[in-house]
Amino acid sequence: RWIEIADGVLARRYVELDQTLGLVVGAEHCLVVDTGRDEVHGAEMASAVREVTPLEWTALITHSHWDHFFGTASFLPCAVWAHERCRAVLADKAEDMRARGLRHYAAAGRPDLAAHLETARSILPTAVLTSDVRLDLGGRSVVLVHPGRGHTSNDVVAHLPDTGVLFAGDLVEQGAPPVIGDDAFPLEWPATLDALLALEPAVVVPGHGEPVDHAYARRQPDELSIVAELVRAVAAGQISVGDAIGRSPYPEDA
Repeated sequence: RWIEIADGVLARRYVELDQTLGLVVGAEHCLVVDTGRDEVHGAEMASAVREVTPLEWTALITHSHWDHFFGTASFLPCAVWAHERCRAVLADKAEDMRARGLRHYAAAGRPDLAAHLETARSILPTAVLTSDVRLDLGGRSVVLVHPGRGHTSNDVVAHLPDTGVLFAGDLVEQGAPPVIGDDAFPLEWPATLDALLALEPAVVVPGHGEPVDHAYARRQPDELSIVAELVRAVAAGQISVGDAIGRSPYPEDA
Protein backbone atom coordinates (compact mmCIF):
# COMPACT_ATOMS: atom_id res chain seq x y z
CA ARG A 1 0.00 0.00 0.00
CA TRP A 2 1.04 3.58 -0.67
CA ILE A 3 1.18 6.16 2.10
CA GLU A 4 1.13 9.75 0.83
CA ILE A 5 3.31 11.73 3.20
CA ALA A 6 3.33 15.02 1.27
CA ASP A 7 2.53 16.16 -2.24
CA GLY A 8 4.58 13.87 -4.51
CA VAL A 9 6.25 12.12 -1.56
CA LEU A 10 5.11 8.55 -0.92
CA ALA A 11 6.12 5.47 1.05
CA ARG A 12 5.19 1.99 -0.15
CA ARG A 13 4.64 -0.53 2.63
CA TYR A 14 5.13 -4.30 2.36
CA VAL A 15 4.10 -7.04 4.78
CA GLU A 16 7.23 -9.10 3.98
CA LEU A 17 10.05 -7.89 6.26
CA ASP A 18 7.76 -5.00 7.28
CA GLN A 19 9.66 -3.12 4.58
CA THR A 20 9.16 0.43 3.35
CA LEU A 21 10.36 1.75 -0.01
CA GLY A 22 10.07 5.39 -1.07
CA LEU A 23 9.14 7.61 -4.01
CA VAL A 24 9.77 11.32 -4.53
CA VAL A 25 8.22 12.96 -7.59
CA GLY A 26 9.46 16.20 -9.08
CA ALA A 27 8.35 18.05 -12.21
CA GLU A 28 10.92 16.32 -14.45
CA HIS A 29 12.23 13.23 -12.67
CA CYS A 30 11.44 10.95 -9.74
CA LEU A 31 13.59 9.22 -7.14
CA VAL A 32 12.99 5.66 -5.96
CA VAL A 33 14.35 5.03 -2.46
CA ASP A 34 15.59 1.41 -2.33
CA THR A 35 14.71 -1.17 -4.97
CA GLY A 36 13.60 -4.14 -2.88
CA ARG A 37 14.69 -7.62 -1.91
CA ASP A 38 14.69 -9.32 -5.35
CA GLU A 39 13.70 -8.68 -8.96
CA VAL A 40 10.10 -9.84 -8.45
CA HIS A 41 9.74 -7.40 -5.59
CA GLY A 42 11.54 -4.72 -7.61
CA ALA A 43 9.21 -5.26 -10.58
CA GLU A 44 6.17 -4.84 -8.31
CA MET A 45 7.57 -1.57 -7.00
CA ALA A 46 8.44 -0.37 -10.50
CA SER A 47 4.91 -1.12 -11.68
CA ALA A 48 3.44 0.68 -8.68
CA VAL A 49 5.62 3.72 -9.39
CA ARG A 50 4.38 3.78 -12.98
CA GLU A 51 0.81 3.99 -11.66
CA VAL A 52 1.85 7.21 -9.89
CA THR A 53 4.12 8.86 -12.48
CA PRO A 54 5.49 8.29 -16.00
CA LEU A 55 8.64 10.32 -15.23
CA GLU A 56 12.14 8.92 -15.64
CA TRP A 57 13.46 7.57 -12.37
CA THR A 58 16.72 7.53 -10.47
CA ALA A 59 17.29 4.93 -7.76
CA LEU A 60 18.94 5.33 -4.35
CA ILE A 61 20.31 2.36 -2.41
CA THR A 62 20.32 3.43 1.23
CA HIS A 63 22.80 0.75 2.33
CA SER A 64 24.37 -2.55 1.38
CA HIS A 65 21.92 -5.09 2.83
CA TRP A 66 20.32 -7.63 0.52
CA ASP A 67 16.71 -6.59 1.03
CA HIS A 68 17.46 -3.06 -0.19
CA PHE A 69 19.33 -3.64 -3.45
CA PHE A 70 18.64 -7.00 -5.12
CA GLY A 71 15.61 -5.50 -6.90
CA THR A 72 17.66 -2.92 -8.83
CA ALA A 73 17.70 -4.82 -12.14
CA SER A 74 13.93 -4.30 -12.44
CA PHE A 75 14.48 -0.52 -12.70
CA LEU A 76 17.16 -0.49 -15.37
CA PRO A 77 18.15 1.49 -17.30
CA CYS A 78 18.58 4.27 -14.76
CA ALA A 79 21.14 6.05 -12.61
CA VAL A 80 21.72 4.26 -9.29
CA TRP A 81 23.11 6.26 -6.36
CA ALA A 82 24.78 4.89 -3.23
CA HIS A 83 27.63 5.62 -0.86
CA GLU A 84 31.03 4.72 -2.27
CA ARG A 85 31.49 2.09 0.45
CA CYS A 86 28.13 0.58 -0.49
CA ARG A 87 29.37 0.13 -4.04
CA ALA A 88 32.54 -1.52 -2.71
CA VAL A 89 30.50 -3.96 -0.59
CA LEU A 90 28.24 -4.84 -3.52
CA ALA A 91 31.26 -5.37 -5.77
CA ASP A 92 33.02 -7.60 -3.25
CA LYS A 93 30.39 -9.18 -1.04
CA ALA A 94 27.07 -9.30 -2.88
CA GLU A 95 27.03 -13.10 -2.66
CA ASP A 96 27.63 -12.94 1.09
CA MET A 97 24.64 -10.61 1.32
CA ARG A 98 22.56 -13.00 -0.79
CA ALA A 99 23.55 -15.84 1.55
CA ARG A 100 22.27 -13.82 4.51
CA GLY A 101 18.91 -13.48 2.84
CA LEU A 102 18.77 -17.16 1.94
CA ARG A 103 19.49 -18.12 5.56
CA HIS A 104 16.66 -15.83 6.65
CA TYR A 105 14.21 -17.46 4.24
CA ALA A 106 15.36 -20.96 5.21
CA ALA A 107 14.65 -20.16 8.86
CA ALA A 108 11.30 -18.61 7.92
CA GLY A 109 10.28 -21.58 5.77
CA ARG A 110 9.88 -19.49 2.60
CA PRO A 111 11.44 -21.43 -0.30
CA ASP A 112 9.40 -19.35 -2.75
CA LEU A 113 11.07 -16.11 -1.70
CA ALA A 114 14.44 -17.83 -1.50
CA ALA A 115 14.04 -18.85 -5.15
CA HIS A 116 13.39 -15.21 -6.12
CA LEU A 117 16.51 -14.10 -4.28
CA GLU A 118 18.67 -16.87 -5.74
CA THR A 119 18.05 -15.63 -9.29
CA ALA A 120 18.23 -11.87 -8.61
CA ARG A 121 21.11 -10.04 -10.26
CA SER A 122 23.39 -7.77 -8.28
CA ILE A 123 23.66 -4.37 -9.99
CA LEU A 124 26.44 -2.00 -9.01
CA PRO A 125 25.62 1.67 -8.35
CA THR A 126 26.52 3.98 -11.21
CA ALA A 127 26.99 7.12 -9.07
CA VAL A 128 28.52 7.36 -5.59
CA LEU A 129 28.81 9.94 -2.83
CA THR A 130 31.01 10.34 0.21
CA SER A 131 29.17 13.04 2.19
CA ASP A 132 26.20 14.70 0.44
CA VAL A 133 24.79 15.33 -3.03
CA ARG A 134 21.82 17.44 -4.14
CA LEU A 135 19.60 15.95 -6.84
CA ASP A 136 17.34 18.24 -8.88
CA LEU A 137 14.10 16.46 -9.77
CA GLY A 138 12.65 19.59 -11.41
CA GLY A 139 11.21 22.14 -9.01
CA ARG A 140 12.22 19.94 -6.09
CA SER A 141 15.59 19.07 -4.59
CA VAL A 142 16.48 15.92 -2.69
CA VAL A 143 19.68 15.93 -0.67
CA LEU A 144 21.40 12.57 -0.30
CA VAL A 145 23.36 12.61 2.95
CA HIS A 146 25.79 10.23 4.62
CA PRO A 147 25.33 11.31 8.26
CA GLY A 148 27.91 8.82 9.56
CA ARG A 149 28.33 5.13 10.27
CA GLY A 150 25.62 3.27 12.16
CA HIS A 151 23.52 0.42 10.80
CA THR A 152 26.35 -0.08 8.27
CA SER A 153 29.43 1.80 7.13
CA ASN A 154 27.54 3.19 4.15
CA ASP A 155 24.13 4.49 5.26
CA VAL A 156 22.63 7.24 3.10
CA VAL A 157 19.44 9.18 3.83
CA ALA A 158 17.29 11.22 1.43
CA HIS A 159 16.24 14.60 2.83
CA LEU A 160 13.52 16.78 1.30
CA PRO A 161 13.98 20.29 2.71
CA ASP A 162 10.77 21.54 1.08
CA THR A 163 8.53 19.08 2.94
CA GLY A 164 10.52 18.16 6.04
CA VAL A 165 10.49 14.47 5.06
CA LEU A 166 13.54 12.26 5.51
CA PHE A 167 13.92 8.70 4.20
CA ALA A 168 16.26 7.15 6.79
CA GLY A 169 16.88 3.63 5.49
CA ASP A 170 17.59 1.32 8.43
CA LEU A 171 19.21 3.97 10.60
CA VAL A 172 15.71 4.31 12.09
CA GLU A 173 13.32 1.42 12.73
CA GLN A 174 9.66 1.35 13.70
CA GLY A 175 7.90 -1.73 15.02
CA ALA A 176 11.12 -3.53 15.97
CA PRO A 177 14.47 -2.65 17.55
CA PRO A 178 17.19 -1.43 15.20
CA VAL A 179 19.28 -4.29 13.79
CA ILE A 180 22.83 -4.21 15.17
CA GLY A 181 24.56 -6.75 12.96
CA ASP A 182 28.18 -7.72 12.50
CA ASP A 183 28.67 -4.86 10.04
CA ALA A 184 27.11 -2.21 12.32
CA PHE A 185 28.86 0.54 14.29
CA PRO A 186 26.94 0.73 17.61
CA LEU A 187 29.43 3.11 19.22
CA GLU A 188 28.99 5.64 16.39
CA TRP A 189 25.30 5.11 15.66
CA PRO A 190 23.94 7.57 18.27
CA ALA A 191 26.06 10.44 16.91
CA THR A 192 25.00 9.53 13.38
CA LEU A 193 21.36 9.79 14.40
CA ASP A 194 22.06 13.12 16.08
CA ALA A 195 23.43 14.37 12.75
CA LEU A 196 20.35 13.02 10.96
CA LEU A 197 17.97 14.68 13.41
CA ALA A 198 19.89 17.96 13.15
CA LEU A 199 18.29 18.22 9.69
CA GLU A 200 15.06 18.76 11.68
CA PRO A 201 12.79 16.40 9.77
CA ALA A 202 9.11 16.54 10.62
CA VAL A 203 8.55 13.02 9.25
CA VAL A 204 11.11 10.20 9.21
CA VAL A 205 10.46 7.23 6.93
CA PRO A 206 12.26 4.10 8.19
CA GLY A 207 13.44 1.26 5.98
CA HIS A 208 11.10 -1.01 7.95
CA GLY A 209 7.88 0.12 9.60
CA GLU A 210 5.54 3.08 9.46
CA PRO A 211 6.63 6.72 9.05
CA VAL A 212 7.34 8.37 12.40
CA ASP A 213 7.65 11.88 13.76
CA HIS A 214 10.74 13.65 15.06
CA ALA A 215 9.94 12.80 18.68
CA TYR A 216 9.77 9.07 17.96
CA ALA A 217 13.03 9.14 16.03
CA ARG A 218 14.65 11.09 18.88
CA ARG A 219 14.16 8.13 21.23
CA GLN A 220 16.34 5.86 19.11
CA PRO A 221 19.70 7.60 19.65
CA ASP A 222 18.90 7.74 23.37
CA GLU A 223 18.34 3.96 23.40
CA LEU A 224 21.38 3.26 21.25
CA SER A 225 23.51 5.42 23.57
CA ILE A 226 22.63 3.00 26.36
CA VAL A 227 23.64 0.08 24.13
CA ALA A 228 26.92 1.82 23.29
CA GLU A 229 27.75 2.31 26.98
CA LEU A 230 26.99 -1.34 27.66
CA VAL A 231 29.27 -2.39 24.79
CA ARG A 232 32.07 -0.25 26.22
CA ALA A 233 31.54 -1.73 29.69
CA VAL A 234 31.70 -5.29 28.36
CA ALA A 235 34.83 -4.47 26.34
CA ALA A 236 36.46 -3.03 29.47
CA GLY A 237 35.62 -6.14 31.47
CA GLN A 238 33.37 -4.21 33.84
CA ILE A 239 30.22 -6.28 33.24
CA SER A 240 29.37 -9.57 31.55
CA VAL A 241 27.50 -9.97 28.28
CA GLY A 242 24.60 -11.40 30.28
CA ASP A 243 24.52 -8.32 32.50
CA ALA A 244 24.58 -6.08 29.45
CA ILE A 245 21.68 -7.94 27.87
CA GLY A 246 19.71 -7.55 31.07
CA ARG A 247 20.28 -3.79 31.11
CA SER A 248 19.65 -3.25 27.41
CA PRO A 249 16.59 -1.27 26.28
CA TYR A 250 16.05 -3.99 23.65
CA PRO A 251 15.02 -7.65 24.11
CA GLU A 252 17.65 -10.38 24.11
CA ASP A 253 16.98 -11.56 20.55
CA ALA A 254 17.89 -8.07 19.28
